Amino acid sequence: MTAEPTHTTSPWPVPPLDGYTVDDLFQLPNLPPHTELIDGSLVFVSPQRFFHTLAMDLLVNGLRATIPEDLRVRREVAVVLDGKNAPEPDITVARAKAVVDRRQTRFDAADVVLAVEVVSPDSEARDRDTKPHKYARAGIPHFWLVEMAGEREIPLVRTYLLNPVSRAYDPTGTHTKHLTVDDPFHVDVDLTAIERL
Repeated sequence: MTAEPTHTTSPWPVPPLDGYTVDDLFQLPNLPPHTELIDGSLVFVSPQRFFHTLAMDLLVNGLRATIPEDLRVRREVAVVLDGKNAPEPDITVARAKAVVDRRQTRFDAADVVLAVEVVSPDSEARDRDTKPHKYARAGIPHFWLVEMAGEREIPLVRTYLLNPVSRAYDPTGTHTKHLTVDDPFHVDVDLTAIERL
């Protein structure tokens, strides 16, 4: 007598043979918050350290203090790069005309001026390598990488500008205690203020 195979259902979605698409990402039910799509694969985000949230708060407030009327700052919004990639930068600066309403869940890469990633232990390779490469290939002009540095554990911000010929980012600065830039607009943030948050 041969036993019948048992079929169990998994709570995890089974990926299609060719990988997920952007449409899948926005239509699949019950995905965890902040799920990203990278190369057709769903990427789930681990709980974040306090540093991650505080660094985001510090930079969002700093960006909003001087942002021009034609731009908007958003936290953790998916950016559609192509049919198989929709990462979620920690902070996005997008053109105001791309903000349609408060139910919106994504931006197109063409509407993004700046993508910011705060490095986390579980996503270090994606934050440092995969995402910047993809943002550059999609034509996003500015990229910032933020990490915890020094004994005081304050943000260190590396700023980058897209090289239109190589379609890669060129470094424009490393900011350790104070972030002051004039491109894409004037920003002036005391990075040590994280100690008071």
